[in-house]
Amino acid sequence: MIIALTGFAILLMIIVIVRVPIAFAMGLVGFFGFAYMQGLTFENFMDFRWTGALSMASKRVIDTAQEYSLSVIPLFILMGNLVTKSGLSHELYRASYAFLGHKKGGLSMATVVACGGFSAICGSSLATSATMAKVAMPPMRKYGYADSLATASIAAGGTLGILIPPSVILVIYGLLTETSIRELFAAGFIPGFMGILLYLMAVRYVVWRDPSAGPCGEKLGWPERIQALNGVWGVLILFTVVMGGIYGGIFTPTEAAGIGAGGAFVIALSRRSLTWGGLFDILTDTARTSAMLFAVLIGALIFSNFINRAGLPADLLNLVNNLDVSPMVVILVILAIYIVLGMVFESLSMLLLTVPIFFPLVQSLGFDLVWFGIVVVVVTEISLITPPVGMNVFVLAAVLRDVKASTIFKGVTPFWCADIIRLALVTLFSSIALFLPELLYR
Repeated sequence: MIIALTGFAILLMIIVIVRVPIAFAMGLVGFFGFAYMQGLTFENFMDFRWTGALSMASKRVIDTAQEYSLSVIPLFILMGNLVTKSGLSHELYRASYAFLGHKKGGLSMATVVACGGFSAICGSSLATSATMAKVAMPPMRKYGYADSLATASIAAGGTLGILIPPSVILVIYGLLTETSIRELFAAGFIPGFMGILLYLMAVRYVVWRDPSAGPCGEKLGWPERIQALNGVWGVLILFTVVMGGIYGGIFTPTEAAGIGAGGAFVIALSRRSLTWGGLFDILTDTARTSAMLFAVLIGALIFSNFINRAGLPADLLNLVNNLDVSPMVVILVILAIYIVLGMVFESLSMLLLTVPIFFPLVQSLGFDLVWFGIVVVVVTEISLITPPVGMNVFVLAAVLRDVKASTIFKGVTPFWCADIIRLALVTLFSSIALFLPELLYR
């Protein structure tokens, strides 16, 4: 355990202090740690036979590049980029506003619902926050909404993107733990919609305490509401086909991602929102994001090989058994560690650093890995709005330069509390996450 913990400490140091990108940091520590386990020392550095470490690292690179199931990542990213380019965010916000805008805090509620719908297709929390900031902030300011509530509803709503399927984070977790991706997608559905409902309750709480923070907007009649829905039928059908096909076992997640990308391309063409330059930008951004995720995943797998070779998961299990505490206490300690790490690391880094260490322990204690994946992602969502490194908050602060990050952090407090409530419910009542997977696949 000492060797593994030393490697983990070195990893944190070169990420936080030296600022080495996490993909290279995990790869380097994993590679040299693995070599050390095979006899590498300072004295024999030049004469050491690197065959084992090089073979391990090269195998991870080749296997990851050739893994068919990983093609789901660039396809879902392409789908999200095409949907973003087609201007769907405006349509979703207009439809949400048509039904909720006339209530106190209604524009914030509409923003949360629109963020949930947009992130379900986009799959990226940061992209959802950046896009919806441009769409939702002007009308909320027009009706006199407090900047704290307006920005908080965008920042919190954007976090839904990593849980409501299709989710790239869930795909990566599934690949790291060899868990069924379609079961993870099914498990994320109910907790994702719980998040929307709890965020709506958070908005109601804020306007109950301070009615001036979220004045009522205009009330639209039913003809205008029906007309507002016309712009979102296409993407609703696409989402139903993609997710319904996965849940129904008609096609695999990879096939669903291909259908989703093709359908998003057709929607973008039908909206006349694509140009040759725009298509080139979409493809290059998809390639850039996919390459980044693949690099991080390869680094995580190399680091995971070192951690497993050093015996950290087995040592942790022995430590837990010697402490003689209940398995749920262990889960609560793990969640506390995640919340603390979320104050320092961004979501993907935190997931890739910790899952290889914790999931063998959780599995050994008899917990369902699908349930644990949803719990981890909910905690990761919390990290996106947790100071001092809430990534969604800083994305908003960069887009809305006249709003201070401190104002946004103050506004997200009720939403952060709502997330803690959801985390507690999903943790204590595993059936919330496992109901759909058990109904559909077990």
